[in-house]
Amino acid sequence: MDALGNRFYFIQTYGCQMNESDSERYAGQLEELGYHMTDDKDIADVILLNTCCVRETAEGKTLGKIGELKHLKAHNPELIIAVTGCMAQEWQDKLFDRAPHIDLVIGTHNIHRLVELIKERQRHSDHYMAADMTLPAFHELPAKRFQKFFAWVPIMNGCNKFCTYCIVPYVRGREVSRPIADIVNEIKGIAAEGYKEITLLGQNVNSYGLDLKNGTDFSTLLHAVDDIEGIERVRYMTSHPKDMNVAVIDAIADCHHVVNHMHLPIQSGSDELLRKMNRGYTVEHYMELVAYARKRIPDLVLTTDMIVGFPGETEEMFQDTLELLKRVQYDMAYTFIYSPRTGTPAATMPDQIPQDEKSHRLQRLMEVQNVYSLAKNQAMENHTYDVIVEGPTKNNKDHWFGRTTGNKMIIWENDGTVQIGDTVPVVMDKGQTWVLKGHLVH
Repeated sequence: MDALGNRFYFIQTYGCQMNESDSERYAGQLEELGYHMTDDKDIADVILLNTCCVRETAEGKTLGKIGELKHLKAHNPELIIAVTGCMAQEWQDKLFDRAPHIDLVIGTHNIHRLVELIKERQRHSDHYMAADMTLPAFHELPAKRFQKFFAWVPIMNGCNKFCTYCIVPYVRGREVSRPIADIVNEIKGIAAEGYKEITLLGQNVNSYGLDLKNGTDFSTLLHAVDDIEGIERVRYMTSHPKDMNVAVIDAIADCHHVVNHMHLPIQSGSDELLRKMNRGYTVEHYMELVAYARKRIPDLVLTTDMIVGFPGETEEMFQDTLELLKRVQYDMAYTFIYSPRTGTPAATMPDQIPQDEKSHRLQRLMEVQNVYSLAKNQAMENHTYDVIVEGPTKNNKDHWFGRTTGNKMIIWENDGTVQIGDTVPVVMDKGQTWVLKGHLVH
């Protein structure tokens, strides 16, 4: 609290876009309680760490950050430290044992209880935990948007897939869809505030509506959102190939504002490994989806996730993955080395791959993919694209950037004629593997 009596909060977010969205809803509640956001945790009255536990390395970083806050608590006993998110859901009261200076532990289904718990902590200096996963997954909460022109919109929570390498179903619970009316109302409010772009969020957006059992599905939602005036771009993440279907692809193709970028994680080109991962589809089924999507969306920008070094991955299986890259020719692949996650079936599977072999395979995978990423980007040269201006790059304030509908980032020299949030035409001059360079069209 400063000399004027203002109260401040500091939020640090780890992990996925869903966590980013949750943090905005934590911030919205704190704003309504009279707190103001600060980037300086030294003056904060509430510090909230919204955590991830997808990888154990993420947990280690969070524990280190929690430890760093101990001296602030010693200096200001009234400081409230809250740990929220997936790691909070997994660890629960063990966090108090590990770090007694923590005040609140709030799990993934208890975002709405923040104000209540802060007030309780202020009345009684004690530890408070809220990690009941039987509560409803969605509560309509105020959100303080952290971005200036695009907004996260959660449409569902949880996951029913139980991929053998993934902890998410255990800390996010089962799939629960948010009612379409609530989603549409939030987006209408976002549009009225001047936001141009939204991203529909879910662990698996293609499963949206299946739990409602009333005929609603993700294609229904896309059509409903597409009709909202003022929104220029509708993005979505993340898709799961098992639930991707013709109706969803048709909706993406037919809607005016749904973007031409599809992120469709394949993870491996080996059917045997896909079975061990419990992904629920085959390579050929995936290829049929890709072929139909490219037929219906000729300018499709396709990206994926790949895991190398999954337990039992032989050289032959890895070659299958390289062959898949050559068949599909993605615009980009997000590549990961398999990392055992305690609590998941894959962590105890036999035939774990040595780290040096996993690193070698990752390098080989990237070498193949980079050829296609470069070719796709070079094919964009001398074409004009509408981009939404995001502002200066981190390394050079004279260079600004924006993204195409296909989520390709283009950098240009700023001449002072555009503002953040403007939609402007940019000619793409030079395509490289990772960076695209262009110039504004006047």
